Amino acid sequence: MGVHDVRTKEFTSWPPSRIKLRSVSRRIANVTLDNLADLPLRCRRCVFWELTPVARARAEDSGDPAFEKEAWISATLLDWGSCGKIVYVDGVAAGFVLFAPPAHVPRGVAFPTSPVGPDAVLLMTSYILEEFQGQGLGRMLVQNLAKDMMRRGVRAIEAFGDVRGEAGHCVLPADHLLAVGFKTVRPHPRWPRLRLELKSTVTWREDMEVALERLLGSMTPEGLLRPVGSGSSPA
Repeated sequence: MGVHDVRTKEFTSWPPSRIKLRSVSRRIANVTLDNLADLPLRCRRCVFWELTPVARARAEDSGDPAFEKEAWISATLLDWGSCGKIVYVDGVAAGFVLFAPPAHVPRGVAFPTSPVGPDAVLLMTSYILEEFQGQGLGRMLVQNLAKDMMRRGVRAIEAFGDVRGEAGHCVLPADHLLAVGFKTVRPHPRWPRLRLELKSTVTWREDMEVALERLLGSMTPEGLLRPVGSGSSPA
């Protein structure tokens, strides 16, 4: 289940009498040590979620946060399994999402609305490159994540939201999480915790596709996906 491939057609000329169709390949792959380098450089070097605030400062002072990122990916893969997904368009990495059980995300306990529910995974961060936004790739990533988590027996996806929704922040904007179906389970004036139930969306496994289309059909995911940055956040 590590790769999901979708092919679409695009118009390359106009008027219609001269239309030519170009096949566009869209593929989702699990994040591994082999493709970690396909993430944007600053994202490969960002350890906001993967380390405690003290350990993060130490890693940044040492000048090698990328090593800590790789170590976290390796340990999480060994202990739990896939913890990220990358979407490719015609072989080019266009965006990604990272997630993990709360026990694997040290930064999570620093939020005033922690802890994350033990039956949920934590949606840490997501990003779609600017040149690929508006193509439905964010929706594709989140749907793939939801289906994967349901297959793995996870009951819900939780996330910490940023009420201010500051650009270049490591925390996803709360309003966008609400817009795509998350519900607030722990209110806070700045850092609410939100939850997307998965098990309640299906009655039988064969209904998974229809239920997820209904749950996620009105999503505007590119609004949710923001660049990883170094904005202020819980220490």
